[in-house]
Amino acid sequence: MLLPLSIWILISGLDDMVLDIVYAWHAIIRRSGRQLPSETELRDEKEAPIAIFVPLWHEHRVIARMIEHNAAAIQYRNYRFFVGAYSNDEPTIAVVRDLEKRFDNVHLCLVPHPGPTSKADCLNWIYEHMQLYEERHRQHFDIVMTHDAEDIIHPASLRWVNFYAATHGMVQVPVVPLPTPWWKVTHGVYCDEFSESHTKDMRVRQWTGSFVPSCGVGTGFTRTALERLAAVKGGKIFEPVCLTEDYENGLSLHLLGEKQIFVPLVFREDSFVATRELFPQTFCSAVKQRTRWVMGISLQGWERHGWQGSWVDKYWLWRDRKGLLGNPLSVLTNAISVYALTRWVLGNFDDSHWTFGRIVRMSHLKYLLWATFALGLFRLIVRAVSSARIYGWWFAIGAPLRTWWANGINSLAACNAIYRYARARLQKKQHVWLKTDHAYPTQSALSGPWRKLGEVLVSLGYVTEAQLQQALTTKPDDLRLGRHLVKLGCIKEDQLFEGVRRQQSLAAGRLSPSEVKTNVARSLPFKVIRDWRMLPFKVEMGNLFLAGPEFPTEEMRKDLRRFTSLEIRFQLITPANFAELTKEFL
Repeated sequence: MLLPLSIWILISGLDDMVLDIVYAWHAIIRRSGRQLPSETELRDEKEAPIAIFVPLWHEHRVIARMIEHNAAAIQYRNYRFFVGAYSNDEPTIAVVRDLEKRFDNVHLCLVPHPGPTSKADCLNWIYEHMQLYEERHRQHFDIVMTHDAEDIIHPASLRWVNFYAATHGMVQVPVVPLPTPWWKVTHGVYCDEFSESHTKDMRVRQWTGSFVPSCGVGTGFTRTALERLAAVKGGKIFEPVCLTEDYENGLSLHLLGEKQIFVPLVFREDSFVATRELFPQTFCSAVKQRTRWVMGISLQGWERHGWQGSWVDKYWLWRDRKGLLGNPLSVLTNAISVYALTRWVLGNFDDSHWTFGRIVRMSHLKYLLWATFALGLFRLIVRAVSSARIYGWWFAIGAPLRTWWANGINSLAACNAIYRYARARLQKKQHVWLKTDHAYPTQSALSGPWRKLGEVLVSLGYVTEAQLQQALTTKPDDLRLGRHLVKLGCIKEDQLFEGVRRQQSLAAGRLSPSEVKTNVARSLPFKVIRDWRMLPFKVEMGNLFLAGPEFPTEEMRKDLRRFTSLEIRFQLITPANFAELTKEFL
């Protein structure tokens, strides 16, 4: 096996090195892509209306936190969430309807038939609902963005998409997994792979003139580009039979001649401008997700598009599909390496012959094996450097060991994908949505900045830009902006209250005594309830809900976490309502 296996590793290693050479040439010598828009240019670009599509299936545990956090963080005014849910997914529908009441820019898009079908089918129904919304409200969305229920959208992400959409039909914002502890090896594999792919590979795709595949999240499409897709796909924007409709659209738009751009990974406002999320953290869930990726990208892509395009496009199609063979062979390579190392170590103890070493020394294989060893070592260094750029060197040290774990995941995913694909073809069945279970980070893990209060007050029409700028220039250092605006007579107390509520995406409204669970109301010490003026009233889906007349502070959250491991959610009520509830239940 050594000769054919070594030849394959050599070819694949040289293939990977080509990308490193092209990247170094463009990034270091030609310094491509260094002219990025400034913050002023991003702010001055006229805000085009953006529709954010979020397809759901059994996401009732995470979608509320996703909307709440992103609505508070996004530094863009002219956008709306269109959230798709299936008719037989009642828990998710209930959560989205509640979000509709709390946020005027959130809209439920009901898929009329039972789910799950495919993510693309859900997205198509969201598109239909968006068009109905446009007709009823005489509004037109110039840009459509796709996101998932676990996404943390960077505050400036929509500005970047809006800026580049003026000249490109598709704009892809980088995707960077959230950092997790080093012992979560499976999630660490995603950190390593996305670090390399979204700092190097995606840029090289663009520099070589090939297609930029959509990542499914953080992708912005202009309506012109989507209408061109609809024209060639019988009115369907997203191909329902595709398991990776994002990759399909990226390739299709390129073949139609639409300009695409991958936004460089830049550090702005104390964080990378990227979509952050938690990826699968167990071996089995990672295999499940990657099985869908391999089936959609490698097998369905091959079936639907063959080897279309220029020779550069064909090269990238080869790279996207070589894992069908390369992933299983990587595990075989690992097994032979472990065997050879074990035999060498044992041979030093019992003086037995190292058969593997003797075979290598007696043939020309040693030159080939040394070459593959050098390429493999170089590949590990490149991956570690890419990972260190985002997660630091302490995390990157584990990249070589995580590569072995990744080989096992990718190998099983490739074999499972081939099996499932072949079985579906033989049985003439349509592929179903291999849904990944999503998790959303806890409030303490969300480090992204809130949308500025002044921006919220302007968007609500409570103050003008001129009034805001005047307040900012005259505000004393020891006085908060909101209080200063009230003192100047620009806003009233109730408007400040509403502005802060919107900024922090808090629920508000009177709480009836019938909604309070007696055992929950007495679950916190009386002193804590009295000092922080927050009454717990229900526990639901891993969340502890508290109501009070005060805005939650980080100090309050920290103190409350001493008494519960549940995620804490707040609802604002009036002081009179709070007094009524505490009198009855405490």
